[in-house]
Amino acid sequence: MTRHRYYLSIADLAHARGDDPRFAWQGIGPDDFAAALQGALRGDGLFQRWRSAQPDPDAVDDTLAAVDPDAQVVARVADLHTDVELTTDLPMSVVRQRLNLLVGASWQLHDMRAA
Repeated sequence: MTRHRYYLSIADLAHARGDDPRFAWQGIGPDDFAAALQGALRGDGLFQRWRSAQPDPDAVDDTLAAVDPDAQVVARVADLHTDVELTTDLPMSVVRQRLNLLVGASWQLHDMRAA
């Protein structure tokens, strides 16, 4: 698989939360967020908790269960937002789903390149 580097930003990380508190990120800083996102991409714990909460867990698209044990996430404060650099071989559909669970619509993709 091809590894990609995603460049994201989060406008207000201190208040960025997913819609459902059962799955939302609960940290306060960029290092906490990087660790949470990296964990959500390297393992399937967050996905499995979300899946089991769905009305029909067996109907959930299995491609969303993908993980990348080598995913790397770095987050740092820049001006009034947080820059996030993510390196993974996961498709954007999986990255998007995990980000939305953790921080809702608070993130924005700026660029994607081959890693």
